[in-house]
Amino acid sequence: MLNEVIEIAIGAGKKVLEVYDDAYTIHDKADRSPLTIADQLSHTHILNELSKLFPTFPILSEEGASIPFKERKNWSSFWLVDPLDGTKEFIKKNGEFTVNIALIQGNRPVLGIIYAPVTDTLYYAEKNKGAYKLMTASSLEKRKQVKINTASSGVKKIVISRSHLSDATQEYIEDLQRQEGKLEFTSIGSSLKFCLIAEGEAHYYPRMAPTMEWDTAAGQIIVEEAGGLVINYDTGTPLFYNKKDLKNPSFLCGINKVIGYN
Repeated sequence: MLNEVIEIAIGAGKKVLEVYDDAYTIHDKADRSPLTIADQLSHTHILNELSKLFPTFPILSEEGASIPFKERKNWSSFWLVDPLDGTKEFIKKNGEFTVNIALIQGNRPVLGIIYAPVTDTLYYAEKNKGAYKLMTASSLEKRKQVKINTASSGVKKIVISRSHLSDATQEYIEDLQRQEGKLEFTSIGSSLKFCLIAEGEAHYYPRMAPTMEWDTAAGQIIVEEAGGLVINYDTGTPLFYNKKDLKNPSFLCGINKVIGYN
């Protein structure tokens, strides 16, 4: 299953790159977030290919998210997809956008893939099998396992959103600075923030701005399999999926010692 889904993610990334340098119309969705032809091309490719290979698994995608909860609530397993995570970064042409595909079972992600088309870099994880990075996505042999940075000494590194730094997140960072002293900051778009945490390039990723389930599912399983946590800020419990309201709560991503839960 894994290799087939990796190929689907890479194929979706190629669809995105086909229009990356073109002139295209930008539409506003109901929540005022942008939508481009790249989102739609990637969505169609993933939907078609997953449906062919796994016809019994439903698919919930950002660009097809109108499936009512009365239908979704009975799903035991389903694909959760963000065809183009970081559309704002795509529009800015800074390369910081990804294709995200996750398999959800029992309201938790058990497989996740994050593909960055511009750099041809791919991260993936399966439940109880570890998390890995492919520097060249087409070569599964050239993979390296990624691990959370558990170093307790030195300056802590925090990764934040390039486009969505809320007042609440800023307040959390200020509290953290009072506890930890000096912090180093990195800002990056899309689910690449999870990837930086997973491969030990940063210690913290706090998010107190709105996100949706498809924004986090693939990143969550990758971080978890790398030895970290993605937890509800208020409860300390892992994020779960296929809720009636597909919005995520505020969350913290990192290791238990860092983010304050055991």
